[in-house]
Amino acid sequence: MIKILTTGGTIEGLDYVDDKGIKKTNISIGDFLDRANVDFEYEIESIFKKDSRAITEKDRELLVRKIKETSATNILITHGTFTMEDTAKYIGKKDLNKTIVLVGSFILGSSADTDAPFNLGYAISSLQLLKPDVYIAMNGQIFNWNNVSKNLETNKFERNE
Repeated sequence: MIKILTTGGTIEGLDYVDDKGIKKTNISIGDFLDRANVDFEYEIESIFKKDSRAITEKDRELLVRKIKETSATNILITHGTFTMEDTAKYIGKKDLNKTIVLVGSFILGSSADTDAPFNLGYAISSLQLLKPDVYIAMNGQIFNWNNVSKNLETNKFERNE
């Protein structure tokens, strides 16, 4: 069974138009999985819905607590890309002995040309093959929690040199 913890972000179709609020759309991780006609057991739990720039240490601790509480050993976390690497590092340092993959999208999940379904499918596939640790799965690549950064110029994740 795969436990999916959602935290908001572009992948969930949350558009952060300005500092005053969130423009929500009618898309969910469950919608993507239903459309893909997946055939594996999963459970989705919404932890919070935030722009990742607003995620706090308390939020990250809540994520860790939810990971510890579940009997599932494969955990997928949907997350905004702005601070995804920070959350991966926070969780990675906890040595939870579970396979945890963080995934997001650069293009709004409700947009016709979104990268969300591809990234989600790639992350789920990777999750089932990786050894226990914390990873980021984005744009067809897997990054270990302790060797990744987001390049703001290219808008892609890359390995630290």
